[in-house]
Amino acid sequence: MAKGKTTSIFYCQNCGYESTKWMGQCPGCKEWNSFVEETVSKAQLKETGTARRAFDREEPSALADITIQEEDKLLTGIGELDRVLGGGIVQGSLTLVGGDPGIGKSTLLLQVCRQIAQAGHKVLYISGEESKVQIKMRADRIGSFTKDMLLYCETSLDAVEDVIRKEKPEVVVIDSIQTMYSEAVSAAPGSVSQVREATATLLQLAKGLLVSIFIVGHVTKEGTVAGPRVLEHMVDTVLYFEGDRHASYRILRGVKNRFGSTNEIGVFEMREEGLAEVQNPSEFMLVGRPEDASGSVVSCSMEGTRPLLVEIQALVSHSNFGIPRRQTTGTDFNRVNLLIAVLEKRLGMQLSGCDAYVNITGGMKIAEPAIDLGIVLALISSFRNQVMDSKLIAFGEVGLSGEVRAVSMAKQRVAEARKLGFETCVLPMASAKECMGMDGIRIVGVKNVQDVMDALF
Repeated sequence: MAKGKTTSIFYCQNCGYESTKWMGQCPGCKEWNSFVEETVSKAQLKETGTARRAFDREEPSALADITIQEEDKLLTGIGELDRVLGGGIVQGSLTLVGGDPGIGKSTLLLQVCRQIAQAGHKVLYISGEESKVQIKMRADRIGSFTKDMLLYCETSLDAVEDVIRKEKPEVVVIDSIQTMYSEAVSAAPGSVSQVREATATLLQLAKGLLVSIFIVGHVTKEGTVAGPRVLEHMVDTVLYFEGDRHASYRILRGVKNRFGSTNEIGVFEMREEGLAEVQNPSEFMLVGRPEDASGSVVSCSMEGTRPLLVEIQALVSHSNFGIPRRQTTGTDFNRVNLLIAVLEKRLGMQLSGCDAYVNITGGMKIAEPAIDLGIVLALISSFRNQVMDSKLIAFGEVGLSGEVRAVSMAKQRVAEARKLGFETCVLPMASAKECMGMDGIRIVGVKNVQDVMDALF
């Protein structure tokens, strides 16, 4: 059979926008230098589009006639993952799991497959990167597997589709989406068109066969999933596995979830036998906290419904250069500069000639304004070289005029601090009213940063 005519199509790697010619800036997402050229067969594109249009056609239905049946979500047996997913795996869902190389994505999903298979559900693990022997070696460190756990090593998308239709598993894991190759698309594996074609095919399988599919996505140096941005729009849930690959902790964060909240996080610890859940992440994050050291303050952030206590460290020292250096780890750089300006203006602290470094320990990345008061206290403590009470915790949002604003769920934050043995809690005056009368902890309400100085320094 003679091949059809080929044509060059330019794809935006960020959003998937198509163009017949190269452009410097994408009209869709306004990203610069994001277009890549791919050679595609016109006949193959036509056949692919026709096949998709003919797949499981349905007639329009009246919204009022549609009934909802509450179905139990499939529990993975890993509580931290179930929390992030919104209570378990939804039937027919498509979930994207991203993360840096070596962070533990494959290990986590292999443990999920083991737990689900032991519960009597059929699971299919499809790998395009490793051989069966390699996966078996990793699986032996995790534990024993039942006969319901099936393993298939293949990169052909057509072969993968045939196996899923034949075996009819309840859960499928694709590791990874960048290795899947469709013969209907002439581009190389991992290209924009191949990733989009593979995701669209898996989406049809998930919705048509009511199979829950997990796909692993490689991450670029910017920290986003490699391939077009449309990939994240097509799936139901997007999970990111974060953390330092050289450290023991791992954080699973949901950035998109059609079936639950995107604010929940799951905390894991990497061990020799695999990933272990961290039931109390606040206690885990505070392990190794220094004693009798200035610039160290504990604050509380809410991750969904879970209060999380973190240690904020600050180091303020006189600069030897004309322009002082500012550096942050785990929090917003511009927010720290803003708080430094507030301290200079409202308290008269001469920080313009000092280097300032702020670090959120434990590898956490927190953007919630509730840790503002903790950052302010850490900066003041380091600047004055005064050690803060180790049993003190502070949280609250700091405004430009130096006022300390109320935060949500203050009572839950105070209860978490009391549970871990903290004796004093500094918080906004507006939030202190609902926490008054709690036994075992002293409540200190403040209205502005001057009140903080008067109460603690």
